[in-house]
Amino acid sequence: MIGLIDSSALSPRLILASGSPRRRDLLKEAGLSFEIICPEVEELGPGTLKPRELSLTNARLKATAIALDHPQDLILGSDTVVALGGAVYGKPQDLAEARSNLKTFRGRVHEVITAVSLIQGSESLDFIEASYVKFHQFDDSTLEDYLAKVDVLDKAGGYAIQEHGEMIVEKIEGDFNNIVGLPVAKVLDHLEQMGFPLPH
Repeated sequence: MIGLIDSSALSPRLILASGSPRRRDLLKEAGLSFEIICPEVEELGPGTLKPRELSLTNARLKATAIALDHPQDLILGSDTVVALGGAVYGKPQDLAEARSNLKTFRGRVHEVITAVSLIQGSESLDFIEASYVKFHQFDDSTLEDYLAKVDVLDKAGGYAIQEHGEMIVEKIEGDFNNIVGLPVAKVLDHLEQMGFPLPH
């Protein structure tokens, strides 16, 4: 006789509701096992909400879209935005926009906001992490060198601190991983709060 296992007794899977290679890599480095399912949602764009509200709303949209079909699993949705002077800078549409963003940021401090939404069945937990980045007062030649070296079009604000960041970044305050795309330490803390088994 075949013994059947009650599926409700199985440990939930962790599902990353994001196609971001940076979030994938950060979770792997933390030793977590997870699956990736990219949500098909229309995210809200800059100008629709204040920076923190925008980030959190989009993180919830991503997590909720996947949670509907995977109620037994723990879904992680996340969204990162860059903010300066109340304006939100998302992923640039082209190099011209990226160039304009970086010129706006140079010599100034901007905020990197990442919202995380965790959903498992009827249980949910959201949080926001903010870090601060000050750019060098770099010249146009350095800017063009940076744009030639780094693919910036799929990154909030139009730059990647982990790729030749020394060329444009003077200093940071807060969680480095948050600037990359996911505050892993806090994610682990909140996964534990929700009873998810963490790697030893």
